[in-house]
Amino acid sequence: MATVADLLQRHNELSPASDTALLDTELLLCHSLSVDRAWLKTWPDKILSAPDMQRFEQLFRRRLEGEPVAFIIGSQGFWTLDLKVSPHTLIPRPETELLVETAMQLELPNNSQVLDLGTGTGAIALALASEYPQWQMTAVDVQASAVELAEQNRLACRLKNVTIYQSDWFAAVANRQPQTLFNLIVSNPPYIEIDDAHLFEGDVRFEPASALVSGTQGLDDLQLVIGQSSGFLAPAGWLLVEHGHAQGLAVRDLFNEAGYVLVETRQDYNQLDRITLGRLAD
Repeated sequence: MATVADLLQRHNELSPASDTALLDTELLLCHSLSVDRAWLKTWPDKILSAPDMQRFEQLFRRRLEGEPVAFIIGSQGFWTLDLKVSPHTLIPRPETELLVETAMQLELPNNSQVLDLGTGTGAIALALASEYPQWQMTAVDVQASAVELAEQNRLACRLKNVTIYQSDWFAAVANRQPQTLFNLIVSNPPYIEIDDAHLFEGDVRFEPASALVSGTQGLDDLQLVIGQSSGFLAPAGWLLVEHGHAQGLAVRDLFNEAGYVLVETRQDYNQLDRITLGRLAD
């Protein structure tokens, strides 16, 4: 029989395939035992039962085959929230929290109307809604499965200031909220080139291509979002988008062509270009 400490040593088997092998192993073991990570540290000599061992081995084998931990355990932490995830959406990533941080630094009305385009799990909209209950959040996604998942997360987070519905970018927004002008639009759209080799590596192999790929240069959806956003923003409203680390200059050009001012690209925790923002002229 194996102890908790014995199983945690299995992270060595994951090390070649994961930069977070120990954390991965801890999360899989927590999920198998229905405990938290503090419990693992408190009871390292706890001997696992045969059913517990079997559950862990099944999950660990899936991770060895490359499946993301978030999909295996069905959840992912983002901001201060724990969100359900599924193979129908992207896994929320720490880099995307920069969108939330930047939005919180802007001078916006207390009763702001905010639109999250391509919401996926709802991560960005729900994080902002949790910080600003007086804001009215709208979150849209083209995939019905993503809308359903984001709504499940909204209910689990007990957030009442978020409306989620299906829309192909702005297509349904004009009909559903024809009089609404938003003070802030945020988006983490697909931005990977169609022939990018990274699509066949790591976690992204298990994520939907429709949420990752955007044309031969990765800019098709960014161009649409940036080009059309001005028609949905209030005067002095802000647009924030995430993009690839090599796309900063191209995205700034798109902002400038669309008439935005105060255009700026900000870097993520790895000092890589990650988001660009701009303000609509008064």
